Amino acid sequence: MALTPRLDLRQSQSLVMTPQLQQAIKLLQLSNLELTDYVEQQLEQNPLLERDETGGDGAPSTMTDEPTGQEIRSDEGVQSVDLAVSDDSGTVSESAMDLAYDDTFEGDGPIAGVGDYGASGGAADRKGQGSGGDGEANIENTLSDTPNLREHLSAQLAVDITDPVDRMIAHQFIDLLDDTGYLTVDLQQIADMLGCSLDRVEDVLACLQDFDPPGIFARNLAECLKLQLRERGRLSAPMRTLLDHLDVLGRRDLPALARICDVDLGTLGAMIAEIRSLDPKPALAFDQSVAQPVTPDILMRPQPNGGWIVELNTETLPRVLVNNQYYARVSGVAMSRKDKHYINECMHSANWLVKSLHQRATTILRVATEIIRQQDAFFVKGVQALKPLVLRDVAEAVELHESTISRVTSNKFMATPRGIYELKYFFSQAIAGANGGEACSAEWVRHRVKAVIESERPDRVLSDDMIVDVLRGEGIDIARRTVAKYREALGLPSSVQRRREKLARV
Repeated sequence: MALTPRLDLRQSQSLVMTPQLQQAIKLLQLSNLELTDYVEQQLEQNPLLERDETGGDGAPSTMTDEPTGQEIRSDEGVQSVDLAVSDDSGTVSESAMDLAYDDTFEGDGPIAGVGDYGASGGAADRKGQGSGGDGEANIENTLSDTPNLREHLSAQLAVDITDPVDRMIAHQFIDLLDDTGYLTVDLQQIADMLGCSLDRVEDVLACLQDFDPPGIFARNLAECLKLQLRERGRLSAPMRTLLDHLDVLGRRDLPALARICDVDLGTLGAMIAEIRSLDPKPALAFDQSVAQPVTPDILMRPQPNGGWIVELNTETLPRVLVNNQYYARVSGVAMSRKDKHYINECMHSANWLVKSLHQRATTILRVATEIIRQQDAFFVKGVQALKPLVLRDVAEAVELHESTISRVTSNKFMATPRGIYELKYFFSQAIAGANGGEACSAEWVRHRVKAVIESERPDRVLSDDMIVDVLRGEGIDIARRTVAKYREALGLPSSVQRRREKLARV
């Protein structure tokens, strides 16, 4: 067959990840704080974007694709929605939902629940959140001016070590401390890096280990405890032996530990009590940072006549405007082709950003409303009423793709009457009910496993098999390996370790 060139006309469809589509997807999965940083960058780069200093009136309205006025707002029409108990339609202001994300991308992986983050703030509390307005005390201004760990150690270093070389070595040790006050770097590496002998490095370390707080510059837990006991004058030979066998102490094998230390159980109990009074992480008393509270993206409050009111936390949403008047004035000036292309690109980018921000807010409110509708019993009765819920359930209800639901629920928090929760918390796999009963959520099963273990008596510690029997008596069909998995995820020890701990306390 002869090979000859020819022209063919074919028609096909393909999905192209345009920069605008990439921007919309990126904005959807950002938290409000991250979104604010992103908008600040766009304000610096685009001369047609302006920050909305007025704050807006919050009146519901619709947003059209083509701007007709001088300014386009990014936060119109998506502030709140009333969710009545009798409303089963699952819709939220159809006029505010004419924009939809492209939902043809893969999901972001499995959902993991996140627990309660603390007390809730209602819609009336949003005034002044994060703004530090008049009459509000900034918690950072109430902190005392205490030295951090580096300053505390450097002050002692200036007094106790006078040799310049030794001071250099000591400063290197201070820089290598971890957050808990331990030294995790090999001494030979420090000696090679500074070009000095290992003996000199060890001498400087021995001097530093006498600094306050006791136990600082230790290389492991046993050495940290030894330094503190030496400071107290309580480092006896049996205590040294006990610290050399902390693994046995961790297993709570007290008879074997008493034989190793050559003491009776009464003396061993006193030694263990002494160790419990020590500080295993001496550096944590310094460098205390102010805990940043979680800022909710969605506010939820009950209606007086039943049901819920769901609204966006507009205090944390960035507001931007497109200045059409400035665009018209600049466009009327004679410009080169390159300048016209630039100003048109800026206008297109500004319009798309405003549209994307509105689309993001609408989608978040829409998904949050559906989650509240499906988990209504949780907000009334508590965690025992949390229903099994997966991404597909919400995606089908709001007619979006599962990947969109996954992005919406990432890094988004909701203030509820029961506390502040990440949206992913409300997604939980189903655990089958015993004897054909109703299925329950995995989160509730984890809660019950923890409650059963915490309520067990010291003389009757429950094994995983016994916990399975207890849960099946409550109508939860669960396997022993699932109980073990939940117990380990909760950080709870095995039945043997719990029995030893309870006996040791007695």
